[in-house]
Amino acid sequence: MTQSARTAAPAARTPGRRAEEAESGDRGGAHAPVGRVAVTLAALGVVFGDIGTSPLYALQTVFSVDNHAIHATQTGVYGVVSLVFWAITIIVSVKYLTLIMRADNHGEGGIMALIALVENVRLRRRAATAALVAIGIFGASLFYGDGMITPAISVLSAVEGLEVVNPAFESLVVPVTVVILTLLFAIQRFGTGLVGRLFGPVMAAWFTVLALAGLREVLAAPGIVRAVSPTYAVAFLVQHGSAAFIALGAVVLTVTGAEALYADMGHFGRSPIRRAWFVIVFPALILNYAGQGALILRSPAAIANPFFLLLPHWARMPTVLLATMATVIASQAVISGAFSVTRQAVQLGFLPRIRIRQTSEREAGQIYVRGINWLIYVAVIALVLGFRSSQHLASAYGIAVTGTLAIDTLLFLVVLRALWRKPVVLVAAAAAFFLTVDLAFFSANLPKVLHGGWFPLLIAAGAFTILSTWRRGRDIVTRHRTEQEGPLREFVDEIRVMDPPVQRCPGTAVFLNANPDTTPLAMRANVEHNHTLHEAAVIMSVQMTNVPRVGDDERIAIDDLGYRDDGITHVTARYGFKDDVDVPRALRLATERGVESGVDLSCPSYFLSQMTIVLTRNKGMRRWRKRLFVVMSRNAASPSDWFRLPDDRTVTLGSRVEL
Repeated sequence: MTQSARTAAPAARTPGRRAEEAESGDRGGAHAPVGRVAVTLAALGVVFGDIGTSPLYALQTVFSVDNHAIHATQTGVYGVVSLVFWAITIIVSVKYLTLIMRADNHGEGGIMALIALVENVRLRRRAATAALVAIGIFGASLFYGDGMITPAISVLSAVEGLEVVNPAFESLVVPVTVVILTLLFAIQRFGTGLVGRLFGPVMAAWFTVLALAGLREVLAAPGIVRAVSPTYAVAFLVQHGSAAFIALGAVVLTVTGAEALYADMGHFGRSPIRRAWFVIVFPALILNYAGQGALILRSPAAIANPFFLLLPHWARMPTVLLATMATVIASQAVISGAFSVTRQAVQLGFLPRIRIRQTSEREAGQIYVRGINWLIYVAVIALVLGFRSSQHLASAYGIAVTGTLAIDTLLFLVVLRALWRKPVVLVAAAAAFFLTVDLAFFSANLPKVLHGGWFPLLIAAGAFTILSTWRRGRDIVTRHRTEQEGPLREFVDEIRVMDPPVQRCPGTAVFLNANPDTTPLAMRANVEHNHTLHEAAVIMSVQMTNVPRVGDDERIAIDDLGYRDDGITHVTARYGFKDDVDVPRALRLATERGVESGVDLSCPSYFLSQMTIVLTRNKGMRRWRKRLFVVMSRNAASPSDWFRLPDDRTVTLGSRVEL
């Protein structure tokens, strides 16, 4: 289905890659510093919303787990702050920012990029590659579960600041949260371009508040700085035993959103994300967590809400408003990420064609998927109404995050050894270190399964079933369809000797078909039933590649297949998994490239094969999965809409294919 990411077609440079090239290529120019600041500010607004709002609830959750088993003693506070510091440093600064971000797929990052790279790895056994791809798809499925919890816990934790301002506002927390989330999901169909311009400045203000609030308490109790020593983390784990292990499940909340740094690399490039992290985000987070720790040590009652109690009373209400805007931005990033992952899954063959609407004429990444939007909305509102507080909701948070962290590490290690040919000793050392950290956090979150952690796992299991079922069913249907289509060469030979002869009507017909060597079912049906074929017949293959984007200069390949005298031409249009498929535009490019004379592509007729899937008792998939595949295929977007074909010049002919 997919082609090699390195050989099929070079991708066009992404906006982020272009920005990174621009800032590196014009360092001496007057506008270079301004450009770097602008891109860094944009990255700050889009990339760091999730991890940047974790201080709202992370430490509060740590000291609340297991009936407050972690006490506000020096050992407990210093140990927790030390664990937080080293978790952020190891997982975000070292693993993602320094190492994994080097594993890009033509400038794109994220778990889908790792899956594409793994599919290009030639392992000794195909089953091993298939298993790794399946693991990667489960990691992508976990993203949907994580994406449903993030808006709920983020916005809920921000609005809970009202309770700190005035306890009488407690009854308003859930209704206000529901209203904010409803408005957020309702505006998705209009796009986020206008609001998106505020993301950078708002998040810059947010991280400034984080840093200043934490610095205020750190200056009052500078001893908390000693917590950066790993000895406090080790002592905490040894002295607190099982309670410390459970606390790890809450500490991991400080790194939620780490995968987003990698996934958004294609939008901004490595340098702006790294610059924003090390210059602004990392110092602000560490200062705030240290400040919260110092406050808890000074006033143990502050564990009720250490973030808002860190602030002077006059600043709490303005910070509630700022925190609400920051959490809305974090939620927006997750929702947009779900849309993006869905489109990539469609393009890579893991989902059927679904309606994806572009909401911006300038930004390719701004899309809207109606079904996904409202599915996430229903789940998010159910979570808010069911858990009713960020502290309770934190019990469901973390299992999906840690699962994704571990899967990213595993796939990266495969790329490190099998694709980059790094020494076995180096890969083994990296595996021992990073997988130990990831699996420790994952294991610490397993007890959460019984207390709400089942929800993201259930969502992930459902998403994985859908993705894997469509991919497997699609492979089976494609194989049966290829057998039914038959070789194109033999079909052309049959046309030449048919009696009565096939009538060649004037004009050009475009037959869409995936395989250039087989006969499009619509072409076969037209000849067998109508005994006609246009004077010029173009077989159009839309080829999805493992790269994010394909430039127009690499989009089209033209081949007469040796049938020039028969008026048959083949055109291949290549697309990346972030491109929008547009067949008429591709044909216009084919005209510019010099398609065979006599072929008029200015006003062709389009022919599609409408498949009716017939369930059989053949092995390959269980009966219930076959039924699921049929339901998905019936609800897929219209091929004419997907390929952007004109309705008044599109003819659909039916065919039956076994599953």
